Amino acid sequence: MQIGFNLPVSGPMSTPETMGRMARLGESLGFDYLTLTDHVALPDTSVPGYPYSESGAFYSPDPGNRLEQLVAASFVAARTERIRIVLAVLVVPHRPAVLAAKMLSSLDVLSGGRLTVGVGAGWLEAEFDAVVTTPFAERGAVTDEYLDAFRTLWTRDKPVIAGKYVRHGGLVFDPKPVQKPCPPIWVGGESNPSMRRAARIGDAWYPIGSNQAHLLDTLPRLEAGIAKLRRLAEAAGRDPASIGTVYRVKRHAHAAPPASDGNRRLFTGSIDDTLADIDALRRIGVTGLDFDFEGRDADRAAAEMQSFRDQVLARVR
Repeated sequence: MQIGFNLPVSGPMSTPETMGRMARLGESLGFDYLTLTDHVALPDTSVPGYPYSESGAFYSPDPGNRLEQLVAASFVAARTERIRIVLAVLVVPHRPAVLAAKMLSSLDVLSGGRLTVGVGAGWLEAEFDAVVTTPFAERGAVTDEYLDAFRTLWTRDKPVIAGKYVRHGGLVFDPKPVQKPCPPIWVGGESNPSMRRAARIGDAWYPIGSNQAHLLDTLPRLEAGIAKLRRLAEAAGRDPASIGTVYRVKRHAHAAPPASDGNRRLFTGSIDDTLADIDALRRIGVTGLDFDFEGRDADRAAAEMQSFRDQVLARVR
């Protein structure tokens, strides 16, 4: 099981000095990967609307003060040597397909093959209206076509694409990614369309447990989600064992009431509960976990990461 951490690209910790420091710290502590999130323009974040918290408020401070994801990923890749760079997640319709494929291929080359492309269709309509040229209502179809275009551009010597949203032909698309056949694709999202996408093309399904519309916040709920993914993979003609599950943990080792199904919420309670959850998720086929140490204070976040290494990482490996 791989274990990663979220590197802030927004708020007071998103300075060049702090991002470089935290990325190198995570690498030295033995985390397998770091993650970076993707928004371009947010509305007034004091108005609830975030789907991954009970209150509808963003977890991180000052979420609108945000660096562009792929630029930040390139910056971090240049300041690290071994740790993988995970996009968590790239909102696929945000950037034209051919341009995005080129940027991702370039990032994989410049990082020495350390890129994992987490992907999602997006959820924030106001942001789409400002950023995206394709309709919000078609974002699922756009995402599917763009992802197919990425793989075509990354793997074929003379790529030709004649789709509804993407057209390419008679042009050279090089360099190809270092990783062959292409960087791993982790498909984010908890809805039925997201899970079908993961079953069709994903190297891993990449859910967050706290989506209020599709809760995966307890062991029985997540186990049922993984069973559903496996059924969808079989229906798509793929071996379910070829698709991993990587679970994003937004909050951990804190007190919380039971979930609405009556079970303890995953990664709530004590460090021993966290260790038990890691063991349980490994048994049901989870292949990766990433944890959030975001906050307003880099020293406190660094101390929490070091404590996590001593109390958790050192005991699960």
